[in-house]
Amino acid sequence: MIIYPAMDLHAGKVVRLRQGDPAQQRVFSTDPLATAQRWLDEGAKWLHLVNLDGAFDQANDNEAALPHTARLNLKVQFAGGLRSLADIQRVLELGATRVVIGTAALEQPELIQSAIDRWGAERIAVSLDSREGYIATHGWQVQSAQRAMDWAMRFTAMGLRHILFTDIQRDGGLSGVNVHATSELARSSGAHVIASGGVRGVADIQACAAVGDIAGVIIGLALYTGRITLSEALAAARTEQPSC
Repeated sequence: MIIYPAMDLHAGKVVRLRQGDPAQQRVFSTDPLATAQRWLDEGAKWLHLVNLDGAFDQANDNEAALPHTARLNLKVQFAGGLRSLADIQRVLELGATRVVIGTAALEQPELIQSAIDRWGAERIAVSLDSREGYIATHGWQVQSAQRAMDWAMRFTAMGLRHILFTDIQRDGGLSGVNVHATSELARSSGAHVIASGGVRGVADIQACAAVGDIAGVIIGLALYTGRITLSEALAAARTEQPSC
């Protein structure tokens, strides 16, 4: 099970939001590269890098951090504001190992099929972010009546392998991972599902590892506030992180 330290960027700063709300922001660093180096030094193989400005359709230069981070010998999973094949190509060329498509995947499902055909399933992921099982888009600001499970089945039929599943109500709140919903999504879809939102300590990592079908866990606020160390998370994942 892969552990992904999260690094969310807003206006070039490393921040955490509560339930995706820009009004509930905490700044943890003004130096993204130093933060990435910290997670590398503590044992990370992957980094989950989120361009929040892109997700909120705001002007930004957060992608500038990507090539510098990739040169640290970290695999970077990049998310936020990717709306087209050109966006995906640009970010991959800047050094991302895998890109995560959110809103655009639901508005343009054909984009996912085209991206998989062009770059392969290992380089493409879809983010299914939900409240009580129903998808939210546009930086979680727009709620839909569409079920995450229905979209997961649709995308895996296209050949998608990687899905990020975020329980928005738990994100940034240290309220615990929704292990049951994440595991159910993984079992039903057959995808490699990465849990996101709510990690509060070692017990959450252990619980995700114990079910046996969760492919990874993204950890944000719990790391930045010291509720869990990266070494503790890696140990709780029970196994050395695979290369892909």
